[in-house]
Amino acid sequence: SRRLSASTLALLAAISRIMLLATAATALSVRMSAAPAPASASASSTSGAADAPLLLRAARGEVTESTPVWMMRQAGRHMQVYRDLVKDYPTFRERSEIPDVSYAVSMQPRDAYGTDGVILFSDILTPLPAMGVDFAISEGGGITIDPIRTREAFAKMTAVPFEPETKISFVGDVLKRLRATLAGTDATVLGFVGLPFTLGTYLIEGATGTKTGFAAMRQLRESDPQLVADMLKLLGDRIAQYAIYQIDSGAQVVQVFDSWAGHLTPDEFDEWAAPFQRQVVGAIKAARPDTPVIIYMAPDTHSKEGALITKLAASGANVVSVDHTLPISAARELLDEAGYESVGLQGNLDPAILAEGSEEEIVAAAQDILKKMAGRPHIMNLGHGIEPTTPEPSANLFVKTVQEWRN
Repeated sequence: SRRLSASTLALLAAISRIMLLATAATALSVRMSAAPAPASASASSTSGAADAPLLLRAARGEVTESTPVWMMRQAGRHMQVYRDLVKDYPTFRERSEIPDVSYAVSMQPRDAYGTDGVILFSDILTPLPAMGVDFAISEGGGITIDPIRTREAFAKMTAVPFEPETKISFVGDVLKRLRATLAGTDATVLGFVGLPFTLGTYLIEGATGTKTGFAAMRQLRESDPQLVADMLKLLGDRIAQYAIYQIDSGAQVVQVFDSWAGHLTPDEFDEWAAPFQRQVVGAIKAARPDTPVIIYMAPDTHSKEGALITKLAASGANVVSVDHTLPISAARELLDEAGYESVGLQGNLDPAILAEGSEEEIVAAAQDILKKMAGRPHIMNLGHGIEPTTPEPSANLFVKTVQEWRN
């Protein structure tokens, strides 16, 4: 009676395996539900292509059935609901650092237009206080920072450990809430960071350097190039860490901005911008390889008409966001010829058309871009941030025109 038949033994073994699998699955489920931010990142990176939202699939390199659309600076002054909120929260830092307010502003374009991308309402300077550097932003957009131009001044950055999860936890709080709200919808949550060269100009200039042609940055590069290199390297390490924190908090795509790198000549770009772009993008990819990265640089003296676009593609980003100074078809051709066929494109409606154009002009310009990008991975956007004077009906028309187009 103690001996069991072979069939009974096989049955018991099968039952045992099933029970073990069920126990393991339950444990995994508990760990994932109990885990903090990385659980959301895992969900975004492992979801199948059919389950992923449209913009995320396009950023990964898919040719999607329709083109996803969002607008740089889409949350902000062009919307009346934002201007009304300013009355209660008069400073930009209040609006971007109080989680409930930042969340509400982030959602405003989604609620009004149904954008496919919902980007964190914040600023590229937001992580600086966590690095020991305070800043102020006026309502007119003016930046004020105590300049860092000596090794002694730089020491206040190196002496402070960078801990975004504790020192700027409001960023993670907003991203987690956005991700929870948009779960199961067709929207993608975007985070963003500034790249080292652009952030470095603010630290060295103590302001936006466009008024002086980045004179202080240029002078320090000549007088103490090692200090500048050390500063950019430290920024690279910390900005990569900050981007990963955003991903682990819920960002499904990250856009990296090197807004002011276009004032560099090609040789200067290769020395002072490109290595640190690769540093940040490479670190993100090493830590979170399934999270797409979009890179953008504003049109400037040396970057207009795609002059540096292949250098942006060399950063390792999945997508290059194209400014409005060249046709997107020309951008596609430049990248293809340089061997970057797999790099997707984002853009690139002229913001002036959206702000000042007629309905017919907006529709025609948007459809022209869509036709030129047919059959290639593409995210529709503007070639620069939306103008504050843009009428809300025009922004809505742009979004709806893109969403009604079928590839």
